[in-house]
Amino acid sequence: MFRPEIRKGGFQRAMALFELIFHASVRHVRKAHGNAVIGLLTSILQSMIGIGIMFLLSQLIGNTNAPVRGDRMLYIMSGIFSFMTHTKSISAVARSDGPTASMMKHAPMNTIVSISSAAISALYLQTLSAAVILFAYHVLWNPISIDQPVGVLCMYLLAWLSGCAIGIVFKAVTPWAPDFFGLATTAYTRANMVFSGKLFLANATPMHILHLFMWNPLFHVIDQTRGFMFLNYTPHYSSINYPIIVTCVLVVVGLMGEQFTAKRASASWSAGR
Repeated sequence: MFRPEIRKGGFQRAMALFELIFHASVRHVRKAHGNAVIGLLTSILQSMIGIGIMFLLSQLIGNTNAPVRGDRMLYIMSGIFSFMTHTKSISAVARSDGPTASMMKHAPMNTIVSISSAAISALYLQTLSAAVILFAYHVLWNPISIDQPVGVLCMYLLAWLSGCAIGIVFKAVTPWAPDFFGLATTAYTRANMVFSGKLFLANATPMHILHLFMWNPLFHVIDQTRGFMFLNYTPHYSSINYPIIVTCVLVVVGLMGEQFTAKRASASWSAGR
């Protein structure tokens, strides 16, 4: 508590910040469940439920063949993993500790560390669960073949980054009307179950229906993911640039809004709730 201040160089301050983010990320991962194995199994189960629902929907629709020439289950998982990572990162970042949280009373903590740790913890859980499911499918059912794995990985990270950007915006505005924006965050993540485009291919969709999905950056990410994953599919109606531009704009707007809110936030705002 009463230790002298030691001047640190830029590299030392950066390493101290990374260490703080690491410990905050570990805390965030273990906050949902004290047992790390149970937390991972829960994440795996959620992804498997999503894959199962997608498989049943494809059976009910009557699509017995994969929309692209390739592994049908890999086609389903390409949409589910990006969708889960996107929505989980939105929820984690939007609900991360704000300027009035008790953890902010500790000197090294700030909202940037809180946002970064929430985003990294969401990425860690979803990536680990996706890796476990893919490994089990590869070993037990059918060997996996991906045309451009680096491109698929980049699109997966873009799904995560775009979710973090949207989560930052929701986090910045939530303290002003917690009930309304909390409901808006949930509504947006639920709407993505339909508007993410994980149920169909953009190339095989009529243009008058496609216009309903073009606004969503996740729709572009999932369609581009399938372009990198399958040799015989080339996306014509989606773009990589669009989700990148939207993500950069939302990050800037969200961080500006977060700074504006942090300077005016008060614990008394929720005193009457």
